[in-house]
Amino acid sequence: MKSIIKVIGLVLLLLMSASAKIENKIDVDVLTQSSKSWDGALLPNYANGQPEISILKIIIPPCTELPLHKHPLINAGMLLKGELTVVAEDKTTLHMKAGDTIIELVNKWHYGKNEGHEAAEIIVFYAGIEGKPLSIEK
Repeated sequence: MKSIIKVIGLVLLLLMSASAKIENKIDVDVLTQSSKSWDGALLPNYANGQPEISILKIIIPPCTELPLHKHPLINAGMLLKGELTVVAEDKTTLHMKAGDTIIELVNKWHYGKNEGHEAAEIIVFYAGIEGKPLSIEK
């Protein structure tokens, strides 16, 4: 009788363990996927050279405007906190709020500005080439 109780207990334990694994399934959400930047332009081919990935956390204080700049490489980001406005040289504008993603302009002059009352916090992923700058100021 004790062995039957042990077997039943073991079976129950295995069933509980299996159901816990099912409940803890991995969930994947694609936040952004595109071959175009936010203004609709096709992204360029990757440059030749040793690839280098950079991940930056950028905090832009309230009422701050970044200098006019361009990125010579593909990059994308996600705004974690606050609001951010990105303005291209041709005045095309993108307004972002926390949770929004961006596939950034490549080789086009633009700037970002935080017009809000709290810091804007963005994580940006750069797919670059070793030794090359991530951005160039005008």
